[in-house]
Amino acid sequence: MEKVILYIHGKGGSHLEAEQYKKNCSDFDMIGIEYNDYLPWIVQNQIQSVYDKVCGRYDCIYLIANSIGAYFAMHTLQNCNIAKALFISPVLDMEHLILDMMSWANVSEKDLREKGEIPTDFGETLSWKYLCFVRENPIIWNVPTEILFAGNDNLVSRQTVNEFISNHNTHLTVMENGEHWFHTDEQLAFLDSWMKKAIG
Repeated sequence: MEKVILYIHGKGGSHLEAEQYKKNCSDFDMIGIEYNDYLPWIVQNQIQSVYDKVCGRYDCIYLIANSIGAYFAMHTLQNCNIAKALFISPVLDMEHLILDMMSWANVSEKDLREKGEIPTDFGETLSWKYLCFVRENPIIWNVPTEILFAGNDNLVSRQTVNEFISNHNTHLTVMENGEHWFHTDEQLAFLDSWMKKAIG
């Protein structure tokens, strides 16, 4: 059986990150998907293009996605033939995250609707078009999914993860002293161990 993993990076990441995960997935080919724009209606075309190329060549397709890459993956591939997904610090509810960021920036929906875009002090630009797109394109995710969540995640709340788990075919692993970006030696070792088990 020919098996492949598609890797979708998070914001500021790179498709080259797939290389560091190859050691955990020796039975699979690994393909990192590159994108430089973070608008879902643009990224979806890049993800779909790679999926379309591999689906005829492989018998089994897995998915690994990091942070916002998980949202892009679910949005684009929800109706595709994905055998299993592994999500690292995933953005699981984009509308909730946008509303959280609006709250952090003290921006109301009325403000955002009237101005269209509002830059924030924490480096994100809030977008009315983006919020509307998320609301108009709900996700139905039926893929068996493994989630690695960090107890000290400052972007995604434990409540959001728990709500997702209660409604999906999902297994959760938590590194209580981890952070949204797994980067220390200890965190990366935990991630590698989790991935080897999750790949099954």
